[in-house]
Amino acid sequence: MSATTVTRIDAHQHFWRLARGDYRWLKPSLTPIHRDFGVDDLRPLAAAAGVTGTVLVQAAPTEAETHFMLETARASAGLVRGVVGWVDFEAGDAPDRLAALATDPLLKGVRPMLHEIADPAWILRAELAPALRAISALGLRFDALVKPPQLAHLPAMIERHPELAIIVDHGAKPEIAKLGWQPWADDIACVAAFPHVRCKLSGLVTEDGAQWSVDRLRRYVDHLIACFGPDRLVWGSDWPVVTLRTSYAQWVAAADALLAGLTPAERAKIFAANAIGFYGL
Repeated sequence: MSATTVTRIDAHQHFWRLARGDYRWLKPSLTPIHRDFGVDDLRPLAAAAGVTGTVLVQAAPTEAETHFMLETARASAGLVRGVVGWVDFEAGDAPDRLAALATDPLLKGVRPMLHEIADPAWILRAELAPALRAISALGLRFDALVKPPQLAHLPAMIERHPELAIIVDHGAKPEIAKLGWQPWADDIACVAAFPHVRCKLSGLVTEDGAQWSVDRLRRYVDHLIACFGPDRLVWGSDWPVVTLRTSYAQWVAAADALLAGLTPAERAKIFAANAIGFYGL
């Protein structure tokens, strides 16, 4: 199955402009990605992979970056179909800030950078509840950017906010490079037991490290398929972060290989339909 025979939505990609100055994690040591990335960089890669639209996801914990992404999406000639932004969940006026951002129809969701917050149970703090309720009320989605320590606390958050549309980014970042399995395997299964929660098949190459291979990823991807099924998995590239390990085209080929055992209809859901349905693209 060639990449060009499949229509895809890339449900997780980034753009950034270093001069904006709010990408705290993007250090010069990350040489391959420590430069500007924009629409013109992604467009030929997307076209070659059959990607007809993307979801642009926040990379900085500022509302200024959200406005930058919305402006970029509007100027993308239809390539970017939705934006997942950021808001200060701890601000007393967080619901009002969310409402103001949500006046732009390109805003589809928000995500706090949970995996960078020292308290792994931060999302359970009572003062964040108004923001979480507002996300649901505004028809937005919540991207859960977690690693295994934060993953363990997601079920309690989901139980408190059953109306919240949630998608777990990057399969919750299992420690593939260390062949880590537990507690990730049980905790992601616990989250998947909530039938409305989705999960992104993205970012796994980065977690595997320089020695990544389809064979090393397969156990983790098979577990995600078993937990969420083809109706609740959503493919994304995590470009340009993915280029720390491999190319856009090579990740597409790896995803094709990892999902080859599914039916064409099931693959079509993971590569496009599920993203369109979840984000309302």
